[in-house]
Amino acid sequence: MKIDRCAFAYQLHRQKNNCAQAVAGAFADLAGFSVEQVTGLAVGFGGGVGGSHAELCGAISGGILALGLLYPGDKRRCYALSKEFRRRFAEVFGRTCCGELLKARPGVSEQTPAAKRLGITAHCSIMVVTAVELLEELLQEHPE
Repeated sequence: MKIDRCAFAYQLHRQKNNCAQAVAGAFADLAGFSVEQVTGLAVGFGGGVGGSHAELCGAISGGILALGLLYPGDKRRCYALSKEFRRRFAEVFGRTCCGELLKARPGVSEQTPAAKRLGITAHCSIMVVTAVELLEELLQEHPE
């Protein structure tokens, strides 16, 4: 049975996991880790790194962490996919900094496909499910 990773990430986020934990945790099984292990690794990346809201959005950080877990021995591939993932996120939301995203609140009025499908209207949850959606698309386009 195929996992609905967007719905799973949303569930993790609703269970008080930060954005990075929710996104990374949604891919734990693919990397051979438990959700608890991955969410533990991702905890410091939430809130724009340590809750500062000054750095990269936690949803992006979580996705990049997931890529690192999926391709630990292939730095070149991980870098290329990470760069493309961040670019796609910026294309959708216009920015990648946590604080800037919080101020602008993109996606709330015009939801992304995953947010629409799941009926999500909360800003950070939209970031989470969209990051998972983008990462899934990227992984499908670039299979091993």
